[in-house]
Amino acid sequence: MTKKQLFGICYVSVWVVLWGSIGSLIDLPFLNSGIYQPASIGQATTFTVTAIISILLAVWLYPKVLSFPFLVAALGLDTES
Repeated sequence: MTKKQLFGICYVSVWVVLWGSIGSLIDLPFLNSGIYQPASIGQATTFTVTAIISILLAVWLYPKVLSFPFLVAALGLDTES
């Protein structure tokens, strides 16, 4: 496994944790106020919408993150391969 592949796996893992955390923070007030119940379509919609936004943001940011020279140098990433 190359360093770039390992970086990609770590990048996606960080985004999954961010998505779950942000989705949960958005979900909590809806559950506490009784707008919807756990395991309802409302909760599924909340996590689906936050997932779509997270995916779009992660894909948009990936090339920008790889353009940081200090990151490429620090991790020893070869962006040409």
